[in-house]
Amino acid sequence: MTSLRFPFPFPHLPNPPSNPNPPPPMSLRSPAAAAAVALSVGLGAGLVAFSSDNPNPSLFKPTWASHWPLWACLSLSGGPPPVVDRRTGAEFPPVIDGSRQLLGVGVRRKSVFGLKNVDVYAFGVYADDSDVKSLNEKYGTSSVSELKENKDFYADIFDQDLRMTIRLQIVYGRLSIRSVRSAFEESVGSRLQRLSGSENKELLQRFTSLFRDEYKLPRGSIIEMSRERDHILLTRIDGKELGAIQSKLLCQSILDLYIGDDPFDRHAKEDIELALASLLQK
Repeated sequence: MTSLRFPFPFPHLPNPPSNPNPPPPMSLRSPAAAAAVALSVGLGAGLVAFSSDNPNPSLFKPTWASHWPLWACLSLSGGPPPVVDRRTGAEFPPVIDGSRQLLGVGVRRKSVFGLKNVDVYAFGVYADDSDVKSLNEKYGTSSVSELKENKDFYADIFDQDLRMTIRLQIVYGRLSIRSVRSAFEESVGSRLQRLSGSENKELLQRFTSLFRDEYKLPRGSIIEMSRERDHILLTRIDGKELGAIQSKLLCQSILDLYIGDDPFDRHAKEDIELALASLLQK
């Protein structure tokens, strides 16, 4: 089996009404579309469904649910289930590292030989709850709709020392680590140059050299790139740390791929922006 090379970048709820014939489970159109929220009550018996298709959704919808459109369901006994990207089947935990909340999911697609588009990986963008809320003093009086149109708010998301994670799940079965390295050389390299005005070849090489040939990327592999305190970019594959690089510019360049002016998935960016604004107002 050969590896496919990409010559370009991976640019106290009320009791629920009795219903002897409950509806079948809903399939999510997208993780950020308000779908169904199920809450386990009492001793684990009785599920209440909260759905955008409910003719009176406010009857059972808790106030916090409006801020978490990504959650398909919630069980007090077992915790929230993963969010499933409907296009690829990739699953993303709603929370990672204790307090980083899933904001939205998307898919990186590439045209192969100009013949067809291939889903290369699904991605989820996470932000630390408390870090985002640290912007409350500056933006706390703004509504969610106002924040969505406030460019300064999103500029601060990029610029401030907020902990965030980009989690990639490989869905293309023949992806090689060399393809990933080559793609990042171009996509991250172009962002470094655009954001700084220079090529920053040494910084780019420090980052791409983390993806050594010894690492394999079968379908389902997880790559995480996290902005930690002091603008440190921490990179991991399947939980194994590859290295840490302190660079505000590099962190911004990675984020720009997914929530910048020219993101890999524009629909995902819209979901992420809405979730960020909603998270601040929780």
